[in-house]
Amino acid sequence: MRAGLMAKLRMFVKSKKLTQARAAELLGVSQSRVSDLIRGKWEKFSLEMLIMLATRAGMHVSIKTAA
Repeated sequence: MRAGLMAKLRMFVKSKKLTQARAAELLGVSQSRVSDLIRGKWEKFSLEMLIMLATRAGMHVSIKTAA
């Protein structure tokens, strides 16, 4: 799930043609955190943090559990 959210967040930054600095402003994090995101450093992000960033990017996140 973390990898999927990171991919969608990277796609969001790329599709909006945001600089890392502007993406950091929009997401409410530092530019270095956006750099980690863009570089795919998934080990630096908890699932909760990625959900928060996705929400700030205007994405709807839902968690489905296996039955």
